[in-house]
Amino acid sequence: MNSNKIIPNLWFDGNAKEAAEYYLSIFKDGKILNTTYYPKTEAEGLADFQKDFAGKVLTVEFEILGMQFIGINAGPLFKFNESVSFMIPCKDQTEIDYYWTALTTNGGEESVCGWLKDKYGLSWQVCPENWEELTKKPGAFKNMMGMKKIIIADF
Repeated sequence: MNSNKIIPNLWFDGNAKEAAEYYLSIFKDGKILNTTYYPKTEAEGLADFQKDFAGKVLTVEFEILGMQFIGINAGPLFKFNESVSFMIPCKDQTEIDYYWTALTTNGGEESVCGWLKDKYGLSWQVCPENWEELTKKPGAFKNMMGMKKIIIADF
């Protein structure tokens, strides 16, 4: 049974399985937990507006870094935006560099202050785990606002 009390449900436009596999390629300790499928016919419960989804993947439950997510294939209606992001606290610059490169390669976008969007549009914050300590240094906020990827040595 899942130990998360809250499970983020991520809305995809037909590519939830592909996205889950992408995240598992980046977060090496991850795994797919379950996959469900849309019914194949109206008799099995498929609504008229879901006919394009018949028999295709409905949800993919996966886990990365001990956190469970559900990717749902629900069409193009909703898109990710920066109002929700997932923070990755990193132990050192090497780990920051790894996640930054992995998540911005092949269509991801750099933003500011350690924020980025991956190729699916999901926002991430790639930050040092001692973030609070670093931001207390004189001039840290100004330095941080000038960064895209966080460079620990520049604090």
